[in-house]
Amino acid sequence: MKWRIVANGAALVVTISIGATIVGSSPVRTNASSKSQVGGGSAIGLLQTIRVESEHGGGYARALFEHWRDIDGDGCDSREQVLKRDSVTLPQVDPYSCKVIAGDWVSPYDGARWSSPSDIDIDHVVALKEAWDSGAWAWSKATRKAYANDTSDKRTLLAVTDNVNQRKSDKDPSQWVPPLKSYVCTYLGNWISVKARWNLSMDISERGRIKNLLDSSCTGLVIEPWSAAPVSGTMLTSPVTTSPAATSPAATSPAATSPTTTSAATVPAQVGVSVYPGAWCKPEGATGIYTNGKSYVCAKTNASGVAYSDGRARWRRG
Repeated sequence: MKWRIVANGAALVVTISIGATIVGSSPVRTNASSKSQVGGGSAIGLLQTIRVESEHGGGYARALFEHWRDIDGDGCDSREQVLKRDSVTLPQVDPYSCKVIAGDWVSPYDGARWSSPSDIDIDHVVALKEAWDSGAWAWSKATRKAYANDTSDKRTLLAVTDNVNQRKSDKDPSQWVPPLKSYVCTYLGNWISVKARWNLSMDISERGRIKNLLDSSCTGLVIEPWSAAPVSGTMLTSPVTTSPAATSPAATSPAATSPTTTSAATVPAQVGVSVYPGAWCKPEGATGIYTNGKSYVCAKTNASGVAYSDGRARWRRG
């Protein structure tokens, strides 16, 4: 349909496609959180707060993360929300299905410009499998769904060139960084923020490569704060069980049950409690034993005394 509008003697022809609408000047809804901002700061400092451990390995299936869902009830799934958010011009959207028909996207990974959504992938900066291997294996189904559709922080999901995203796949920065060199530091900052915000671990090679790049190419990189992740339930869970030794007859002997005096500021050691390294815990100061027999402490700082960015206590080596 074409409308001819005459203003001050000049004719303006406006073309409108039937069944589609141009998004107006009101901001695109992105499920932004109204919670106070946390985290952020020096990239190298935040990197030091992220626990380092071997990847979980095994058990991953993409279906375990319900992705491209409308989790905020606005009628648009998370893919369409990111397409609308990341278009540098007002996108053309089907008003009935909330499908983005056209837009103008500049992929941050390679600088390529696209007008068709078919050329765009929505990338989980920290891929679903990488998240699984870094701690999401222990999340609830609802938390995995929240992560897979997280539009509350723009660093979790990005609109990028499809074949570049496919080459990235589920690689971490030790295996892949964006081909656009000017974006590498931003990418590393995004990676660190997602890992810290969602309490995900890094393996040794991943952390080592990131630190080397920060030291050599991204000196002084500062990461913007974020709102709390939209989780449902505990993000990392590990059954806290009592070992047989703690319930053996010896534990009920008079010597074992005799009263002891402890300072009010001292948290009794939880001998025999099984822990999962890096999982949130309480009370601060409690101790436990990992399955390998090594002792862990519930603390708000890492072994070097650096406070965790979220201010929460977690199990670490004593």
